[in-house]
Amino acid sequence: MYAHSSESLIKQAREIQESELLKFLSRLGKLLQGKELGHEAVDSLQRLHLILSATKYTRKLPPELHKRVKALLSSPTEQFQVLSSAVLRETVPPCGQEVNYNQDNVLQLNSHAAALLLSQAASRADLSSLCAQLLRGLESRPSEGSANSLTHTLPMLNAVLTLSPECLTEDHVTLLSKKLVDWLRYASINQGGGVPSGGFFTGPRSRQPVPTAELDGTVSGDFFTVLCVGQGFTEDQWMNVYSFSMLRHWLLTYHSVSIGNNTADTANRLQLSLSLSLSHSFSHGKTFRGPSLHCLVEAVCILDCVCGEDASLVYRTFPCIKALFGRLSSDLSFARVLLPIAQFYLNHGDMAAVDCECVWTLVFGRFPAELFNDQYLAHELLRFLRLNRESLQLRVPRYSHSFPNLLKFLAWDSPAVVDDFVDLLPSLVTAGTAVELLHTLLDLPCLSATLVLQVRSTCLPISESGGRGLLSLDAFRSQSFRGLFLFLLRGEAGSGDTIDRLSTLHELLAETADWPRVVHCAQTVPVLLHIFFNTVVAVADEKLLAHLVQVMLERSSLLLNIPKYNKEIQRVFSTHLLRLCKLHPSLVVDQSHELLEFAGATAKVYSKEEIYTHVVWVLGEYLSVSCDSRCSVRLITSCFETLEAVLFEITSSGPPPGADCPAPRVVTSLMSALAKLASRSHDLIPRVSLFLSKLRTVTRGGPVAWCSDEEDLVAIVTRGEELWSLLKAPGVAQSVLTPPPMVTTPQWHRDTNVAMPLRLRALTNLTHSQ
Repeated sequence: MYAHSSESLIKQAREIQESELLKFLSRLGKLLQGKELGHEAVDSLQRLHLILSATKYTRKLPPELHKRVKALLSSPTEQFQVLSSAVLRETVPPCGQEVNYNQDNVLQLNSHAAALLLSQAASRADLSSLCAQLLRGLESRPSEGSANSLTHTLPMLNAVLTLSPECLTEDHVTLLSKKLVDWLRYASINQGGGVPSGGFFTGPRSRQPVPTAELDGTVSGDFFTVLCVGQGFTEDQWMNVYSFSMLRHWLLTYHSVSIGNNTADTANRLQLSLSLSLSHSFSHGKTFRGPSLHCLVEAVCILDCVCGEDASLVYRTFPCIKALFGRLSSDLSFARVLLPIAQFYLNHGDMAAVDCECVWTLVFGRFPAELFNDQYLAHELLRFLRLNRESLQLRVPRYSHSFPNLLKFLAWDSPAVVDDFVDLLPSLVTAGTAVELLHTLLDLPCLSATLVLQVRSTCLPISESGGRGLLSLDAFRSQSFRGLFLFLLRGEAGSGDTIDRLSTLHELLAETADWPRVVHCAQTVPVLLHIFFNTVVAVADEKLLAHLVQVMLERSSLLLNIPKYNKEIQRVFSTHLLRLCKLHPSLVVDQSHELLEFAGATAKVYSKEEIYTHVVWVLGEYLSVSCDSRCSVRLITSCFETLEAVLFEITSSGPPPGADCPAPRVVTSLMSALAKLASRSHDLIPRVSLFLSKLRTVTRGGPVAWCSDEEDLVAIVTRGEELWSLLKAPGVAQSVLTPPPMVTTPQWHRDTNVAMPLRLRALTNLTHSQ
């Protein structure tokens, strides 16, 4: 949102009257006629830009004023170059003053004029014409144009490649490829401008050319590269730097263009010269710092791209990359360079038959474990994983087992990286990791709190005099609980599904429940759980799904006590419990013991209403011979007695101290489940009918202790009467309460053996004729 003062200025700019605007433009035109322009001209141009940019339509400036503003593009003062370029981009050029892509315009460009020229290209033809002029400028001699004319050519061409790469013809691609080869391979190695040799009578004639130096101060060898340093650069050296900066974009844009033998030969020369020059630069035993790191990252990425085009270069380049990795891998401050190296190993390691395990140990081990609080690394590493997740799944076995480490990025800074993990999580779900991954996702808030404690433990003294200590921090430092925290901080999966003393851990971390990082982390867990369950149904068999159902029932009571977190997790569990049982109804028989144990705990009626209601529903819905032939009368009777006891207990007395009355849907779910079970075992019908009749009698005596709302009580009684009426006819009750699939998913409108399709067509014709 804009500040109040800014909104006021924008409103004034939008509401300016035409007459007032014309007067302002007239004053500005006279002001720009002066030979020296000062602060008043700057303020007026800024105001003009605000007026032009605040309106919804594009304005035209008077021809003379447009001409004078355009002339400021070549002003020696960069502030006027910026302002004039910004103003002209908001206007429509007057008739006759459109952009002309002629040789003079191109040779006299600066960066701001170049930006204007690109913004006013109205069509692909304009861009093609501009490219043609730029490339002609590259072939001209320095004396034909200004000394700095070429320095803006490659940035402009790079911008054109981004906007419309098809604007360059095959001849253009061939020409520029050859130029890039020349600038990269044959740039001079002497510094730009003469350097005085010293002495009292030093003059221009006594200045001798001085070679450029490497980063460690040694004299450069046969090549000038982007890693060379000097007090000044010549134009061809600047073109070498510009060529290096745009080379990867150039290769990626035109790597698949089929342009004949000449251009293919040029591309081979380019790849060879680049490989040789960068190998030469890397071969020196230097310590790279600062800007040389922008350079190393780009160099490795370019080599990766080049080797992707010409596989024969892999064998010549890999020793260089391997040596670079060996020099940098021990220092995590070079993580930015090590990630492109990892990309190179991933793309070409198999071809070169190189052992890549040391690279993945670093990427999946030390990076997340030690640099989880590095925002830049988190972004780059997760981007690397997203772009290569399919290759990593196939070629790096430890990838899917590294989720305990990778999730540290999410636990530390959930809002910034949750989108990355939405993409990545499905690739981490396998039959071997599913159970442990589910536990780990549920424990993410605990991991978030533990990472905060780990950072604080290294920053704060062990004992603070006069200060309030953190119990959780003391527990983190205590040897008694060290194992709990070390399990959360583990680097790989496989050391166990979860913690035996989870309740103890939750007690130790109770005071962290309102920490911002922990709260933000807890808010992302439900989203990730939905993704997890949506993925796991495709990779898991029924045995694994049964285990996951058991985990859901257990963990619904074992969660860090964060406001709203428990309810959100129960809602997710409820949704996917229904889905899993619908896909595999036999899960209810497989996990009948666990489900009945859960449903038989009356306390869960008051504390876990959401998931308890759904557990009762799946028991009543799928505990049937039609769903699983193993479902015996004994099992149905056992389930009936368990649910009957709970329903009798909650409707015979009020709720326990501190608890609310049971939700109406819990009561109706229990009644419906009992009626369904009784319809499958008719010996149970008298028992449920007796309860339902007593329920109607009890409620006639006035309010009851277990339901505080009269409307809810009426709804419960109405449902009970419906079920009681159905059970009077057992055959009807079974067909209504447990209808066969052909009733729940009818296909009559598609069955040609019945009259329904004919009737539907007749009704359709009647409605259409009206």
